[in-house]
Amino acid sequence: MLAAFAVGWLVNVDPVSELRLDWNDALLGVLFALPLLALFLATHHVSFEPIQRINRFLIDSIGPFLASCRVVDLILLATLAGVCEEIVFRGFLQPWIGRLGATAGLIGSNIVFALAHFVTPTYAIAAFLIGIYLALLMQFDDSPNLLVPIITHAVYDFVAFLVIVRTYRQQRSGSVL
Repeated sequence: MLAAFAVGWLVNVDPVSELRLDWNDALLGVLFALPLLALFLATHHVSFEPIQRINRFLIDSIGPFLASCRVVDLILLATLAGVCEEIVFRGFLQPWIGRLGATAGLIGSNIVFALAHFVTPTYAIAAFLIGIYLALLMQFDDSPNLLVPIITHAVYDFVAFLVIVRTYRQQRSGSVL
């Protein structure tokens, strides 16, 4: 995130120029997390091997770390991810690449977002599509606000972390989902 501010300063892009604290937009951010969470929860009931591979990766790789965290730690981790990633990708990269055109900014920043989340090819595609969704949320009304995708991202991550912890603990104890 510090790099976004440093490079942003060099190329004259303020990564937080579209960030406003607004309760209505914060509420929208929470509401816009619901479709993402519904999709995430649905993936636990899909027998498609590439989706199962992602689920196994999440449980096996970050499950142990997340399971050692307290709820407050998960809240802080999700908030940090939401704030930092959205400032970098929607606040800095999208407008910077967007100097080539709005579509270039939207697509280019989310290709980088997908590459940053490349765990499997399927996960990268999902990250790209989620990134597009988050980018569009920022433009939800006439007054763009980076707070909307920040809140959406943080809420999504927090609930996903809780699900990963629950699944990890159930699998370790031998419980069935």
